[in-house]
Amino acid sequence: MENSRRKFLTSISMLAAYTAFPINAFSFGNSKKLRIVLVGTGIRGTSFWGKRLVDEYSDILEFVGLSDINPGRLQYAKEYMGVNCPTFVNFDEMLRTTKPDLIIVTTVDSTHHEFIIKGLTSGYDVLTEKPLTTDENKSQAILDAEKKSGKNLIVGFNYRWSPYATKIKELLANNTIGKITSVDFNWYLNTYHGASYFRRWHGQKDKGGSLWVHKATHHFDLLNWWIDSDPSEVFAYGSLEHYGANGPYRGDNCRSCEFKSKCDYYYDITKDKRSMELYVANEKHDGYIRDNCLFRKEIDIYDKMSAQIKYANNVTVNYSLTTYSPYEGWRIAFNGTEGRIEASLDIPYHKNVAASQAEMHAKEMEQNSLEETSTESIIVHKLWKDFDTVLVPTEKGGHGGGDKRLHDKIFKTPNLEDPYARSAGIRDGVLSVLIGIAARKSIESDKPIKIADLTDLKPMSKRIK
Repeated sequence: MENSRRKFLTSISMLAAYTAFPINAFSFGNSKKLRIVLVGTGIRGTSFWGKRLVDEYSDILEFVGLSDINPGRLQYAKEYMGVNCPTFVNFDEMLRTTKPDLIIVTTVDSTHHEFIIKGLTSGYDVLTEKPLTTDENKSQAILDAEKKSGKNLIVGFNYRWSPYATKIKELLANNTIGKITSVDFNWYLNTYHGASYFRRWHGQKDKGGSLWVHKATHHFDLLNWWIDSDPSEVFAYGSLEHYGANGPYRGDNCRSCEFKSKCDYYYDITKDKRSMELYVANEKHDGYIRDNCLFRKEIDIYDKMSAQIKYANNVTVNYSLTTYSPYEGWRIAFNGTEGRIEASLDIPYHKNVAASQAEMHAKEMEQNSLEETSTESIIVHKLWKDFDTVLVPTEKGGHGGGDKRLHDKIFKTPNLEDPYARSAGIRDGVLSVLIGIAARKSIESDKPIKIADLTDLKPMSKRIK
């Protein structure tokens, strides 16, 4: 048992900083359970990084501590996850008491760096929910901490692991359309999911860094991985035109609002048992309101965003994010020297979609073992030839099946070789948020922003795996 544990700890301590963290370092057999602590007991922490791990991997891991500034949420998390570990309002006390193998960070985005750096410098490996952090100074501090500590960091990029995203990667890696020259990428958040960000703490830049960082970090990581190069320059536009002070009504929250019968965005949180127990019941501890008004004046992020991204290998990307679309979905097109690949998901005009937009988002977030499956298409059109349709078996739940595949790779099949290099480390995490940070800074300055000017990471023409 001790030999396995020592082998595990030695293998991760010898990994080089600044490179993608090979997740198979967590493989040390079943003779000793992996000791995990979780900081941040919100919806994502208690479900994807909490209850799902308990339900699926209790034979190889155990939670030895939970931490949050809200004692009420802590108690709920313990019961919801089905664990019997101690809880801590003080993160430092949790580390001193539990001495974990791995820290999982799922706090408010702007505080990720605090717990990542404390964890690394205290001699522990860290897994953080995306985004890695919210500005370039925090990014550099995390890079410095990992390099000095000799410990390692995983960023939980689950979108890479969906079968659909993986098929796109396979087609591009096989040079199906020759050398990639440009990309058009459009992401649409509907009036259910998109609005929810403005209802929560994400609506303020000082908490989530704007949706350029919190949401788009997923999309930018996919681009970096698909294109297989590093971003070098960003120019962006953005504005707040729909939510915030632009709204026709304004109240303290949806529950007490006098305009609930008139507002199209009225959200009845009382019908959501989990949100009532996790958030509403515990407002008294920290004042966090889960059903906040979408039109409160404190909102200062953008709801309309567009950017042009140049890569070190000279690929250019046109990207846009819409936050109040009638439907939720995305489209992407890769232009290459020998053709074009077009892909999209959840565009209702392509299929007869019967579920409501709220139901579609709920299915995507589900962590059930039984997944709803379907077949989606990717169009490959070679120059001077007819197009071909590539059919891809897909899943709806758990972010297109990416959630469970990411978990399995970390905790169940860590030694299984991955030809698509889907594991994400610190460099991946930093470069994905730097695109969003650069976009934000570009809007503020009305100038293009060089990625190399933000941290000491230098963009590479060929992405470092």
